[in-house]
Amino acid sequence: MRRVLLLNITYEPLTTVGLHRAVCLVLGEKADVVHSDIGGLELHSSTARLAVPSVIRLRRYVRVPHRSRVPLTRAALMRRDNYLCAYCGIKADTIDHVIPRSRGGQHSWENCVASCTRCNHRKADHLIDELGWTLARDPAAPRGPHWRLIGAINDGDPQWVAYLEPSAA
Repeated sequence: MRRVLLLNITYEPLTTVGLHRAVCLVLGEKADVVHSDIGGLELHSSTARLAVPSVIRLRRYVRVPHRSRVPLTRAALMRRDNYLCAYCGIKADTIDHVIPRSRGGQHSWENCVASCTRCNHRKADHLIDELGWTLARDPAAPRGPHWRLIGAINDGDPQWVAYLEPSAA
């Protein structure tokens, strides 16, 4: 699914939205297209023609509440781990608790990782030390004001880089 970078009126990156939502925001006059698709793709209707947006900007300011801790959701965890299994590195499709909940492990950023079904079943309720497995990096909560955009600079449109670089924030 094609994603579009959504900016606040101040050009601060807010999140990414699907193409359908982006087009609805533009046609509903709630956002303006900042950058169109590099390839020149267009959407057509019987009466209108619209360049496929890559970056859109809201027409009104949206206040983003400050959160001291990012909420743990499946989507955010998968994004943090780049949709890759923390144990074997293939495509992840589930979440695993490093210290199983049956052994007192908490449901927290520091104890949850993305996992493929095979590794999740093999690990079951064992500790990774018992299996001789290691994690490439310790799981941690995402930080920073733009946590919704974790990994977007790596897999987004090249036109997004100017808005996602730390110096631009």
